[in-house]
Amino acid sequence: MLPGRIHATESIHRDRHDGRNLRAMLPYLWEFRGRAVLALIALVLAKLANVGVPLVFKEIVDAFDGQDQQLFILPLSLLLIYGGLKLASSLFNELRDVIFARVRFRAMRRLSTRVLTHLHRLSLRYHLERQSGAISRDLERGTRSVSTILNYLVFSVIPVLVEFGLVALVLLTRYEIVFTVIIFSTVLVYMAFTFAITEWRMDYRRQMNVLDSRANTQAFDSLLNYETVKYFGNEPMELDRYDATLAEWEDYAVKSQSSMSLLNFGQGSIIAVGITLIMLFAAQGVVAGQMSVGDLVLVQAFMVQLFIPLGFLGIVYRQIKYALADMDLVFKLLSRTPEIEDAPQAPPLQLSSGKIAFEQVRFDYQPERPILHGIDFSIEGGEKVAVVGHSGAGKSTLARLLFRFYEVNGGRILIDGQDLRHVSQHSLRAAIGIVPQDTVLFNDSILYNIAYGQPDAGRAEIERAAQLAHILDFIESLPQGWETVVGERGLKLSGGEKQRVAIARAMLKNPRILVFDEATSSLDSKTEQAIQHTLAEVARNHTTLVIAHRLSTVVDADRILVMEAGRVIEQGTHRALLEAGGHYATMWELQQREHDFPMIESYQAR
Repeated sequence: MLPGRIHATESIHRDRHDGRNLRAMLPYLWEFRGRAVLALIALVLAKLANVGVPLVFKEIVDAFDGQDQQLFILPLSLLLIYGGLKLASSLFNELRDVIFARVRFRAMRRLSTRVLTHLHRLSLRYHLERQSGAISRDLERGTRSVSTILNYLVFSVIPVLVEFGLVALVLLTRYEIVFTVIIFSTVLVYMAFTFAITEWRMDYRRQMNVLDSRANTQAFDSLLNYETVKYFGNEPMELDRYDATLAEWEDYAVKSQSSMSLLNFGQGSIIAVGITLIMLFAAQGVVAGQMSVGDLVLVQAFMVQLFIPLGFLGIVYRQIKYALADMDLVFKLLSRTPEIEDAPQAPPLQLSSGKIAFEQVRFDYQPERPILHGIDFSIEGGEKVAVVGHSGAGKSTLARLLFRFYEVNGGRILIDGQDLRHVSQHSLRAAIGIVPQDTVLFNDSILYNIAYGQPDAGRAEIERAAQLAHILDFIESLPQGWETVVGERGLKLSGGEKQRVAIARAMLKNPRILVFDEATSSLDSKTEQAIQHTLAEVARNHTTLVIAHRLSTVVDADRILVMEAGRVIEQGTHRALLEAGGHYATMWELQQREHDFPMIESYQAR
């Protein structure tokens, strides 16, 4: 078994705050508070009509029992009232649904948008650690849970409570108190039993959710890494891992269903006892002449009218508890404080020359593994500075800190004398363009992906950027041209094609500061030379930071910094560093040897 497996019992959310989460929903209702009030009025009118139906039915039965000359007049008018109440109940119920639909779906929309906004605010650290499959499933259930709770509260819980109140009023004013005591004692026992068993069953539901999210993550990861799975022939391992998780889920699902059967049987038993007691007392009242046949019918009708929705109330309670568990995931996410936040009233970055300065910058991803140790250098406006070094030296970390994806642990980073922590993130990132080493594209058209650099750019500007990136001819040669969909993460394009799209995107943005993070690492030699010439032209009027492993791509830099283990150990021009005969000269010699004699090096490596 692979390491890192998390058991469901380790991930169960037990520290829920249902009351707080319900209060957090109120702002989403406030936007349509008028509609919510109208829906509640329609609800009350529907229940008044509903309770009026048995009362009129009692009068009809008693009228038939009277056997007088009004037999053909009085029941006819009562029957018309009876039909009118039935119609009114249905009308107001549907009117409530229509009025409240906008409230429910707008709340769902607002929460979904807020969650996505918050996810974009969270730091890069969070997104590197998250599991995409699990979080997508959790968010889907969480946002849907808001609609579920609102739906059940307005269409199930509140209507039942209103109806209980109206029935209690009728019973207390017209009949002996024993009927009220029996009915509402049965209701209380029913609810206590339902709540107790449902709380016990909730653990099964929680574990099912955790396992469902884990299975979704495993399936998502295996499909996302389809090629890797095929390279190593590990389809059986992926399927076994997925099936093992589903097997655990199946066990908890069976336990959940079995416990539900126990709950349903208990609820049915309580209702049966309550109905039997009510009928016994009502029958005795009729025999004793204290109640009419119509009264017996009325009490029985009230019982049916109360216990039918009460049966659904048990299901509703379970669904609300499940929805609260799902919603808790979303509100816990929303309560997560972003690692990187703008200072209060942070001003926008004011650009002049575009000078960048790293002053004694220290940084670590984990305290036990420092990455940068007092990095100190500057890039003048319009200057091109390259950073080279072996993998793990901390080169790409410089770009992440420049974009302020992380906060520095010590020192500071300045642009035109302004500390990045004191300006708005939006203005900072608008001033910087990047061509990353690992280019990830949206699963959309090539046009969309290039235009992403400047969404309001015209077609001519987009085509000009593509031409500068030497990808225009390729795009126009495709059967669908600019509308060609690049696939998930751009997998339908080669590495070089993806990188040229990224270069075109950065050129379209036309920022004051450019960052090239291994920008030509996936290009063939001919294309690389063409792109390097273009990049040199583009960088001429920009402050440029080039992060590179291949030294031949940075020989034209105004200055080259050599990093080793998070420190700058050498700096100077290409020629000066070669003449110094230090670390850079050794790297250059090694790369030239590998370039000139690749077959010999390969043979010697054997």
